[in-house]
Amino acid sequence: MNLGFLGLQFSFGLQQGNMGPIYTYLGATEAQIPMLSLAGPITGLLIQPIIGAMSDRTQSRWGRRTPYFVVGAVLCALGLLAMPLSSSLLMAVSLLWVLDAGNNITMEPYRAYVSDRLDPAQRQIGFLSQSAFTGLAQMLAFLTPSLLVGMGMNQDWVDAHNIPYTVRIVFMVGAVLSLTTILWSVWRVPELPLTPQELAHIQAQPTGLGATFREIAEAIGDMPLAMRKLGLMSLFQWFGMSGYWAYVSYAIGRSVYHTADPLSSAFHSAVLTNGEVAAFYNAIAFVTAFAMVPLVRRIGPGPLHALCLVAGGLGMIALPLVEHKALLFVPAAGIGLAWGSIMGNPYAILSNAIPATRTGVYMGIFNMMIVIPMLLFAILMSRLDLPFISLGFGLYDTLLGGDPRHMLTLSGFCLLLAGGSVLWVREGRADAIALQAAVGA
Repeated sequence: MNLGFLGLQFSFGLQQGNMGPIYTYLGATEAQIPMLSLAGPITGLLIQPIIGAMSDRTQSRWGRRTPYFVVGAVLCALGLLAMPLSSSLLMAVSLLWVLDAGNNITMEPYRAYVSDRLDPAQRQIGFLSQSAFTGLAQMLAFLTPSLLVGMGMNQDWVDAHNIPYTVRIVFMVGAVLSLTTILWSVWRVPELPLTPQELAHIQAQPTGLGATFREIAEAIGDMPLAMRKLGLMSLFQWFGMSGYWAYVSYAIGRSVYHTADPLSSAFHSAVLTNGEVAAFYNAIAFVTAFAMVPLVRRIGPGPLHALCLVAGGLGMIALPLVEHKALLFVPAAGIGLAWGSIMGNPYAILSNAIPATRTGVYMGIFNMMIVIPMLLFAILMSRLDLPFISLGFGLYDTLLGGDPRHMLTLSGFCLLLAGGSVLWVREGRADAIALQAAVGA
């Protein structure tokens, strides 16, 4: 059932590894990258809670979630096909909005889909399986350009707009994979029919966009305590991950390849190396997602997530100190542990703390706790000067001296703070441990 998540996360992997370089190929500065990438956090902030609330109330012959899977998959495929053909920054930014809209329309119902299909005792394995598919998909997305170069493609073969042809091919692969895996998944594992009680609950709810917004507002007001506490963890966790994803290629360019020129062959090598490192840590995430299951039963998802975040934070702090390519994979192992946990354990805590009738809307609201730190990161670190207004505080240049290695250090400390914060969340942890104990009994 999570095969479609592979295609969806392949798309996210392509964005993480290539959007910053694409922007710099088209003339953007390093300090502008977070602001130009605002499509992700803003579409997530606006779309996921709305789609979550709507999918909770949807009645159709195909189910509650499936219509959103299909629409999102089509938009995602179109965005992926067109992105590497961008001829200007404006075109690339516009296409990112389309791509992220498709991703976010699909993402939230997929989270709810797992919770819908599985009994509470199965959800930990369900979400960790989803995490494993995330690791596998992103490993393939990051590694494919290096595989193409290994098969004979010239890494410096670029189009008229300085975008490498390796990027064009891997985005086309992503478009096909995203659409076909999502459609296959929902065809092979259709949604469960609504029970009479669920159907009666949906029919009793008011309809219309206004009702959707009221439902979101009411759900925020009724938010369980465990979910509120997860907000602080999410603030540090996703601020740190945003900094890492935005600047790791540039940091590797400085520390390993001694270049800050995005049009140089050395920078192309840095981007490919980042892809290989990211493929490695996603492989770690894929393997450890399943290995975490017995540990979760023993100590609970909260403490385990804290340990993994500490490993990731230390890895981020160490990575910019490495000057040889082969040694980059050592700190990347810690980042892989963190990433494998990030995509599974918080959702296990959350799913056991929220009512089943509001799964969709609460998964969407939880995504707000992901995208708001990303939005904050862009506003604080980036600066974009427009004809009549300047956006952002530009701390990347003023506080960090325009050095991406300093950004990775800051990101590492953010993950350490996130690890400390998650230990505060005891409600969902206790529920999960009691649930596993009951299953064992």
